[in-house]
Amino acid sequence: MAELSEALLSVLPSIRVPKAGDRVHKDECAFSFDTPESDGGLYICMNTFLGFGKQFVEKHYQKTGQRVYLHLKRTRKPKEEDANSSAGDPPRKKPTRLAIGVEGGFDITEEKFEYDEDVKIVILPEHLDIPRDGLEGLPDMVRDRIASAVEAILTADSASRKQEVQAWDGEVRRVSKHAFSLHQLENDVRIPPCGWKCSKCDMRENLWLNMTDGAILCGRRYFDGSGGNNHAVEHYRETGYPLAVKLGTITPDGADVYSYDEDDMVLDPNLAEHLAHFGIDMLKMQKTDKTMTELEIDMNQRIGEWELIQESGVQLKPLYGPGYTGIRNLGNSCYLNSVMQVLFSIPDFQRKYVDKLEKIFQSAPSDPTQDFSTQVAKLGHGLLSGEYSKPASAEGEQQPDQKGVQNGIAPRMFKSLIGKGHPEFSTNRQQDAQEFFLHFINMVERNCRSSENPNEVFRFLVEEKLKCLATEKVKYTQRVDYIMQLPVPMDAALNKDELLEYEEKKRQAEEEKQPLPELVRAKVPFSSCLEAYGAPEQVDDFWSTALQAKSVALKTTRFASFPDYLVIQIKKFTFGLDWVPKKLDVSIEMPEELDISALQGMGLQDGEEEMPDIAPPLVTPDEPKAPMLDESVIIQLVEMGFPMDACRKAVYYTGNSGVEAAMNWVMSHMDDPDFANPLVLPGSSGPGSTIACPDPPSEDSVATIVSMGFSRDQAMKALRATNNSLERAVDWIFSHIDDLDAEAAMDISEGRSAAESISESVPVGPKVRNGPGKYQLFAFISHMGTSTMCGHYVCHIKKDGRWVIYNDQKVCASEKPPKDLGYIYFYQRIPS
Repeated sequence: MAELSEALLSVLPSIRVPKAGDRVHKDECAFSFDTPESDGGLYICMNTFLGFGKQFVEKHYQKTGQRVYLHLKRTRKPKEEDANSSAGDPPRKKPTRLAIGVEGGFDITEEKFEYDEDVKIVILPEHLDIPRDGLEGLPDMVRDRIASAVEAILTADSASRKQEVQAWDGEVRRVSKHAFSLHQLENDVRIPPCGWKCSKCDMRENLWLNMTDGAILCGRRYFDGSGGNNHAVEHYRETGYPLAVKLGTITPDGADVYSYDEDDMVLDPNLAEHLAHFGIDMLKMQKTDKTMTELEIDMNQRIGEWELIQESGVQLKPLYGPGYTGIRNLGNSCYLNSVMQVLFSIPDFQRKYVDKLEKIFQSAPSDPTQDFSTQVAKLGHGLLSGEYSKPASAEGEQQPDQKGVQNGIAPRMFKSLIGKGHPEFSTNRQQDAQEFFLHFINMVERNCRSSENPNEVFRFLVEEKLKCLATEKVKYTQRVDYIMQLPVPMDAALNKDELLEYEEKKRQAEEEKQPLPELVRAKVPFSSCLEAYGAPEQVDDFWSTALQAKSVALKTTRFASFPDYLVIQIKKFTFGLDWVPKKLDVSIEMPEELDISALQGMGLQDGEEEMPDIAPPLVTPDEPKAPMLDESVIIQLVEMGFPMDACRKAVYYTGNSGVEAAMNWVMSHMDDPDFANPLVLPGSSGPGSTIACPDPPSEDSVATIVSMGFSRDQAMKALRATNNSLERAVDWIFSHIDDLDAEAAMDISEGRSAAESISESVPVGPKVRNGPGKYQLFAFISHMGTSTMCGHYVCHIKKDGRWVIYNDQKVCASEKPPKDLGYIYFYQRIPS
């Protein structure tokens, strides 16, 4: 006991009791996907509250000197049946709230299992183990301090649970601004307790009571044609009466209230009073219709209905091992799962993050859960190592429809970090896989500015040719892109007659309220999509420098370079005439091998005459002072790494017409010998003819920023980049802090001064690879559902000569890969 007491006394100063703002990582290792259920359990640092698997806890001690850890080991066992239970017990409680881990929401615990939990304190490097109940005999102060810390860690919400609750709580409703001032008409309307019908059609469900005049009308029509006939919202547009309550949801506890003016579900604290105006007694009402939450839950639980894409009708062979690891769905995170499975099947991403795993982990900051490279490397290793590619049940307890489901990995830290601060990806709502792909690509760009960048496999240059129809003169520009967006010309469908017949049968069935006919999908040739991509597009209101006036132009798009991996998005999602989002239900037979060499841009051709490269007049000839330039566009270009003077010229020569136009100018003039020289105004060469750089940063502003803890060099850079705006300069530093730190470290390691590093020329423009335009299909992501905001994503990847389907935690050999129904396709260059 003396040895134990001495050891605990030596580490007591480093033991902390977690406070409200601390993140307690007791579910997952910061560097791996080990959990308390893993063989070695999980070690939680009792100072930083970071979790570590067995193979990383020693490294954390060696790096930080933290010696004391709380070790959690949980062993799963089947839940014992309650002797008092009967076969007539109710089934598992249905969620009533679109939320995770909160009252009424989805229960994320495993109800079929119980856990034996072993808790002990471990002190390194001696590996001294102290059971939780082994603190007796210690001095009261020591015992109380340690016991309080252990109890607080065990009872605290884990960091992942906090994130889940914050990310998905669809039922947090605010009080309507109309709740306390709602005007109700004295029209003697009385609403019966049942038997309601829409006053404008025969609908008897999905009915809404307008709380101003008592009108009963049907709700909105949903994307799939179900719902109502929009009569309630039309009534609001005619009258402006803002609040409506959904009949059938009124109970003594409340009801669904919608504010058309605020365009959201809301709370009405005066609901009982407002309903009593029409003779409705809330205390006597019973629920007879689904709430909006239940309808949304139903939509989110409709996974498993799309048999074709998921190959549900075939008994698929499960696959396990390195590269065949499933990813758990964290609440509509299938879009993330599909994209990351494809990316980590590409060698460049494997080399960047998995091959350099040890180096990345060794250089990780004090909180590796917030480090981009660490969490991406952790995810990649989890997918490729095979350590987590094991059947979810070794006891043969899987149901037939669960065959092939793995334990897989649950990338909670990765998802939390990648979505941090993003209005959509920080939530657990369904997202567009294409938007997430570009978001992740952007994150990689920001974190690889001074190192190997795997994005180069996707990056290509687009050549755009604009031809002024009035003068026949042309203008060539280039821009960077990562995705080829392929239009779907529906008028090129091969089965038009069949489609017309189907639409007529569908219309008749809807009118007669009969079952709908079997779906007929439009069959559009891939060649037609490719032709539509390459066809000239008319541009109205085009500013022609040849005319110095607006004109009509034709825009033609071509490839100025061909990437190693060509990503093609089929533009299935569009808007109807009523601006309601819809999805084109099409079948496009995508080729296994693709040759887009015919889409190669050739630049200026013989006989073509370029438009003059001049901007709309910004100054009068007799007033040669510098024109006003859009500083926000200049700053955006400078932040991309282009020289300041080049950015100023780009904005000037494109007439302050925005960042895209300026970026196109930069890309097409990068090779000019005077690219980075100061701008000289046309028709003048005197000393006053250049646009001067901003005034030197004021010493007061520099001192203010330095007083915040930043270096003088960082302050100077930030003020220069923001035209000496102190407020914007501070924001600029925070958004570029990683790059500034990396530059400072590089300067020190190479013995350079800050002044020398600033004066050095910066590589201009993004790096692109180029090669033949011949490709082979390598992977594709498919979407099931009516909108990118709902439904489900899976991906198919070709590995070891066969197609493999990745459907969250299910990884199987694919029998019939639905290559004609994909949403995003990944083609790999065929070696010449």
